[in-house]
Amino acid sequence: MTDAAADLGQSARPTGPVAGPDGRLRCPWGLSTPDYVAYHDEEWGRPVRGDQAIFERLCLEAFQSGLSWLTILRKRENFRKAFAGFGIREVAAFTDADVARLLADAGIVRNRAKINAAINNARAALELNEGLSDLFWSYRAAEPRPAPRTLADIQAQTPESRALAKELRKRGFAFTGPVTVYAAMQACGLVNDHLADCFARRPA
Repeated sequence: MTDAAADLGQSARPTGPVAGPDGRLRCPWGLSTPDYVAYHDEEWGRPVRGDQAIFERLCLEAFQSGLSWLTILRKRENFRKAFAGFGIREVAAFTDADVARLLADAGIVRNRAKINAAINNARAALELNEGLSDLFWSYRAAEPRPAPRTLADIQAQTPESRALAKELRKRGFAFTGPVTVYAAMQACGLVNDHLADCFARRPA
């Protein structure tokens, strides 16, 4: 997720942890909508492994580019149905007819370049001897960074995300720039960017 702070609105907004109705401190973006509360509390930053799971999150982060993550989050089930549950072999086998079907599906983001990238990336993932999940996790930082105190301490990209983005491009992936890749790394728990005082912070 690359736009957590932006989703809080344009007025003065908190950058440090905020107490929710239950009294627990959370990252401020995690309280902006009920959708975010559930995603923040139960998913974001928790370790995710498996080729299909990583592929899904990488695809969704690519579709998010230029949009609010909330838009993607609310369409996630539609994306799963449209993309065969993000089964890599299934998506890799998509044809021009599937592209036409996806472009007509109002339940997802109908962007031809991003749709084509998802299909291309599925085909590229099939060529990875080590598998997508193992490749992703091999770029986890050797040592975790200090816990961020505020949103200002969270980077948009890191040396690891730049290196992984470069490797993915080398392997034939598209729409996997360092910012998108870092958002996927956050989502999959390769890094722990919950704020230091957030209740959901777990050891990275």
